[in-house]
Amino acid sequence: MKKLVSLLLVACLLAALCACGAPAAEQPVEAPEATETTEAPASTEKVTVRLGALKGPTTMGLVKLLDDAENGLTQNDYEFTMAAMADELTPQLIKGDLDVLAVPANLGAILYQNTQGAVKFAAINALGLIYIVEKGGEEVQSVESLKGKTIYATGKGSTPEYALNYLLSQHGLTAEDVTMEWKSEPTEVVAALSQQEAGVAMLPQPFVTVAQTQVEGLRVALDLTKEWDALGNGSQFVTAGLIVRAAFAEEHPDALNTFLAEYAASAAFVNENVEEGAQLIEKYEIVKAPIAQKAIPFCNIVCITGAEMAETVNGYLTVLFEQNPAAVGGALPDDAFYYVAQ
Repeated sequence: MKKLVSLLLVACLLAALCACGAPAAEQPVEAPEATETTEAPASTEKVTVRLGALKGPTTMGLVKLLDDAENGLTQNDYEFTMAAMADELTPQLIKGDLDVLAVPANLGAILYQNTQGAVKFAAINALGLIYIVEKGGEEVQSVESLKGKTIYATGKGSTPEYALNYLLSQHGLTAEDVTMEWKSEPTEVVAALSQQEAGVAMLPQPFVTVAQTQVEGLRVALDLTKEWDALGNGSQFVTAGLIVRAAFAEEHPDALNTFLAEYAASAAFVNENVEEGAQLIEKYEIVKAPIAQKAIPFCNIVCITGAEMAETVNGYLTVLFEQNPAAVGGALPDDAFYYVAQ
């Protein structure tokens, strides 16, 4: 019995030694548990930028960006709201329902004053694009020749009104020397001209081009940008710009800088690819492509940012302030008004 137990113990020992010496490839191998160092790096989360703009030239430079966003080609995500009147959108910006809004340049300054700095001016997106047109005659050949005329126009209390009043004053006239018939939308101006044998209107592009297709004998009498430049006052006629909520700029500076870069590329595309840009302008229901194609070269679509933007806008607002402080909210905005990326 003792010999049998001894033999069994020797057999077990030999079996254990054989198992320990088995080749590694024959051993079952479990996958290692995942650790923080083996996980793939998380992708950068896209920021949704909520954009607003008026139906017209302030939106035309955005269309390539909007189309790229639909196709997943932008670094940010974008939501877009378009309206006919600025007062439909400015409350949404102030409440925080929009992040960036394209508005008449002086309105940005007014909002800055009225909200105690809750908005900043981020970019110029349209230089001068306002024209005086005349139907049924060639009496209007200069700013002085507007004296005694009735002018149909949109933009009361914003860039068109203040620009015209400034130009009148520089040519020895006052606002009382002309009769202004203010309309809420450019289509109303076109309708008013259509009902008369002769008339004068102040319109922005692309609505000048629209009017010329609907009103026989309508001609461009004055380019207010050229009239402004001829004064040689060192400033530029700034029609519109992009303002941003100050809180958004502080919370998402990278997303804002990305937007400005993507907008700059979009504006350049529209200017350099007029036919394709016009198709996108029709897609977003601004105006029909044939109208847009004719109007784009006269719309002065730009994207001016940084120090150049600040200097240009300040020069323009200074001119308006000297004419009428209310045009810029009662005081010139300080340097904090301007968003200049660091």
